[in-house]
Amino acid sequence: MDDSIPPDPAPQPSQSSQTQPANEPFIEGSFPTGVTIRQALPSDAAAIHALLRPYVVQRQLLSRTEAEVIELTRHGFMAVRTVEDREQCIGFAAIEIYSAKLAELLSLAVHHDYRNVGVGKALVESCVGRARDLGVMEVMAISSSELFFQTCGFDYSLPDQKKAFFCQLRPRHPT
Repeated sequence: MDDSIPPDPAPQPSQSSQTQPANEPFIEGSFPTGVTIRQALPSDAAAIHALLRPYVVQRQLLSRTEAEVIELTRHGFMAVRTVEDREQCIGFAAIEIYSAKLAELLSLAVHHDYRNVGVGKALVESCVGRARDLGVMEVMAISSSELFFQTCGFDYSLPDQKKAFFCQLRPRHPT
């Protein structure tokens, strides 16, 4: 079997906005009014970096330079809220393609005001969809949010057999 990295897909048009009528309860798969999931662009890097920063400080995500964030936009998706023709970055996730067999979900973050309303799940679904479109066989996520990822269709490959350990080779908080 060929383990080479699949080619990039053709650029995808922005997904249409999914909205929720005012004063109606959240239904899984719907979004707050004005929120859209779209392909991240290199020009979004500063906004994405700002979104990720609090999670890095809290040691919930790995630190990434702005250059690394730009690279993540290649297979990354951004949740945006549009108000008066201006986009606000409220969520981000990306996948890194390792081979035709494996990709990893990276840097999933949702602004605290938009958590628990389906934005994170939609970002995960967008990333998994990209991997599927590229013919990747499996997507892994290394996270402390086990229940969340299980609701997104992830499960343990080897329950209780292996744990991920990491050795930091650079400072967690770049100066």
